[in-house]
Amino acid sequence: MKIGIVCYPTFGGSGVVATELGLELSKRGHEIHFITYRQPVRLDLLSQNVHFHEVNVPEYPLFHYQPYELALSSKLVDMVKLHGIEVLHVHYAIPHAYAAYMAQKMLEENDIYVPIVTTLHGTDITLVGSHPFYKPAVTFSINKSDAVTSVSQSLKEDTLRLFDVDNGIHVIPNFIDISKYKHDYTDCQRGMMAEDNERIITHISNFREVKQIPDVIKIFYNIQKEMPAKLMMVGEGPEKEPAERLCRKLGISDKVVFFGNSNEIDKILCFSDLFLLPSLTESFGLAALEAMASGVPVISSNTGGIPEVNVQGVTGFLSNVNDVEDMSKNAIHILSDDLRLQQFKANAKLQSNKFDIHQIVPKYEAIYKDTFNKCMVM
Repeated sequence: MKIGIVCYPTFGGSGVVATELGLELSKRGHEIHFITYRQPVRLDLLSQNVHFHEVNVPEYPLFHYQPYELALSSKLVDMVKLHGIEVLHVHYAIPHAYAAYMAQKMLEENDIYVPIVTTLHGTDITLVGSHPFYKPAVTFSINKSDAVTSVSQSLKEDTLRLFDVDNGIHVIPNFIDISKYKHDYTDCQRGMMAEDNERIITHISNFREVKQIPDVIKIFYNIQKEMPAKLMMVGEGPEKEPAERLCRKLGISDKVVFFGNSNEIDKILCFSDLFLLPSLTESFGLAALEAMASGVPVISSNTGGIPEVNVQGVTGFLSNVNDVEDMSKNAIHILSDDLRLQQFKANAKLQSNKFDIHQIVPKYEAIYKDTFNKCMVM
């Protein structure tokens, strides 16, 4: 099939999932067209089956905010006509599903009907989408999609609770390519990050307020009081500088490394002993899954879709949001015994296999086929 994918081309989870999905679909023989304002960060190589089309938004003094939705809708119309795209898969209800619907209506004027598959990722529902200013547009976009998926059961329930949805929602979880997590790095490379007797704790995010970055620092502060340890902080965002100040205030700056955005996350996770994710909310918890695929147990909050990934007492522990003391206690429990740590590591890796890309992508293929076939009989 010829599939158009619309996503945010960033380090965020939705952009990563959309890109990895497109690349895997291309390996299965589908022709993939990424349509967005910048080449996705994980789209390293274009090929015969993978194409990128940039959405340009002209600068007009008339507009206080440039009309990206209009530019995207027009680009979608042009790309469907030019390349014969058969299905549009849009990630995020707004602005992407909204723009796709407008493109769909314009194409119908030319007797072209292209179905829309919308994947809900979380922020478009729980934060932006539930705002009164956007709620009608989100509801409209979901209900006008030909098929809707969500990345967790929790997100599906949130969507049904927050919006007047009369469209069915299919739960298709996020995924990873397990084959990419078969590391063979030598032990000596671990010494670049920590001493042999130090535990390596890791956090990876976009450093927004929802990630509870101060809690990450406080949990580590409690851990390092009990054992030698280093904290690896990977990512960029508004909470980074306050986190650095908190580290200085607690006197642990020499034990915390801020990497910024990194293309070597696999190496960092490979050498990690524990992953911290005390988020206020997570629609799925892709960062936790990536850690588990590297054999890293997870200490997390019990919010959103995280409990669908991190299994209590098996792959790590879940605590109430902001319960730093409980998270610290659980972290120390895992890290204080070598045999216990190795068991949690093995459990984490085993659980991650359930989310392998080769098990999940066929579910999307079935959705594409079903929506396309329904379109053909209309």
